[in-house]
Amino acid sequence: MYLRKVNGPRSVTLPDGTIMTRADLPASNTRRWVASRKAAVVRAVEHGLLTREEARARYALSEEEFESWRSAVQNHGEAGLKVTALQRLRQL
Repeated sequence: MYLRKVNGPRSVTLPDGTIMTRADLPASNTRRWVASRKAAVVRAVEHGLLTREEARARYALSEEEFESWRSAVQNHGEAGLKVTALQRLRQL
């Protein structure tokens, strides 16, 4: 088994004790972004598995899009990333 050379860590330990690896991240060609996939990318950036620039390049995200994901997770948790939750939160 060969390990590909990557910049940065291969895995990080999250505050709840779980270990997140690069294999846990969504595929770079993901088309359907559900809340759990968005949250995984945000967690990876927050805990140093990916840099913000690396995540934006890998998933073709704009700065505004990534920042909206990050603020939704910060303010409302993973549930804040769901489309129905976004519609409900905007009405408040």
